[in-house]
Amino acid sequence: MLYEFRLPDIGEGVAEGEVVRWLVKEGDVLQEDQPMVEIMTDKATVEIPTPRAGRVAKLMYAEGQVCPVGKVLITIEVAEAAASGAGAAAASSPVAVTHAASTGEPAPRDNGVNARDAGVLATPATRKLARDTGVDIREVTGTGPAGRVTSDDVRAHAGGAPAPAAARAPEAHDADGDVRIPFRGVRRKIAEHLVFSKHTAAHFTYVEEVDCTELVALRERANAALAAQAKTAGKLSFLPFIVKATAAALVKFPQLNSTLDDAAGEIIQRGHRHIGLATATEVGLIVPVVRDADRLSVVELAAEIERLAALTRAGKAARDELSGSTFTITSLGALGGLLATPIINHPEVAILGVHKISKRPAVRNDSIVIRDLMNLSISVDHRVVDGHEAARFVAEIKAALEAPAALHPNAKAKAT
Repeated sequence: MLYEFRLPDIGEGVAEGEVVRWLVKEGDVLQEDQPMVEIMTDKATVEIPTPRAGRVAKLMYAEGQVCPVGKVLITIEVAEAAASGAGAAAASSPVAVTHAASTGEPAPRDNGVNARDAGVLATPATRKLARDTGVDIREVTGTGPAGRVTSDDVRAHAGGAPAPAAARAPEAHDADGDVRIPFRGVRRKIAEHLVFSKHTAAHFTYVEEVDCTELVALRERANAALAAQAKTAGKLSFLPFIVKATAAALVKFPQLNSTLDDAAGEIIQRGHRHIGLATATEVGLIVPVVRDADRLSVVELAAEIERLAALTRAGKAARDELSGSTFTITSLGALGGLLATPIINHPEVAILGVHKISKRPAVRNDSIVIRDLMNLSISVDHRVVDGHEAARFVAEIKAALEAPAALHPNAKAKAT
């Protein structure tokens, strides 16, 4: 009997998924729950296991192609007895798994697959770790958002078994030694997003120099105090100070914290300051989000930034931690260079580029002195924000960083 497996709504609230990688090929004999395919929705990749034992008859979508929810993804030849139990489900439309996330009830089975067990709430890395450590991931209690199973959950279930060393996939070279890398998955999604932004927003960039000498001194004092309190080395970077100054400036300049609703003909000034932080990962630049950044102290911002960066680089960040930003900051830290013209993170209207702090000559009171200087570059959608307003916004950030008393590590802004 031929069993049709249709792509279920895998809990991300989207209508389609890209086939990132098939883990089986036509003719393969499958065991139930064997890893079958990696599917990407937005910027989250999930691994779906096979719902039935049998032989792969046909892969309906190739790697890199997009399969709509409800369409047949793969057909499997199964024994008649096994197929009969799934016949009704195979003919029905897929059931969204958001039911399980919102009520705590077991997710309905679609095509005979419990969507929760189908890898929806665990990343491929987490499921691989479970297989390598002999853990049945269905028996693991997930502590992540909406019950997502994390790698730490798997390790805890396994009694602290360490993760095995990751094997690097061999590179494919052609006759001339060129390396061909498939342009799909997260990398393609990032490209589509940036091209859309570049072709939609009327980009312009403004650059300002900031004297960070007092900020450098404040950070050194703060880290020394933290080290004395915790008997460990201080861990504050400059980024949480910059995020705090930026979030406070957004309160004063709400137009920079906007989106443009072209269809409705409206500019929407967002009520919260959710700061996206462009983060480099193995699969490309991902943007985790610090929510209500203007209400957090520098120390709280530092902890949240570190938490999100670790989850993002490990591929364990939940979708709600990677979406909903109202303004984005991109920083390369010590590699920040002198100038960049970042592309706006659609549908936002501005993005702030943070460059490295370095000692450079500066003129103060008609004398040349050495100061800790940094450049800020902001790309703005000129349809929504005028150049003068963008300059005033950056000047507000500059003033806060140059006289950083209000950026005391434990100080919080009043709720807005």
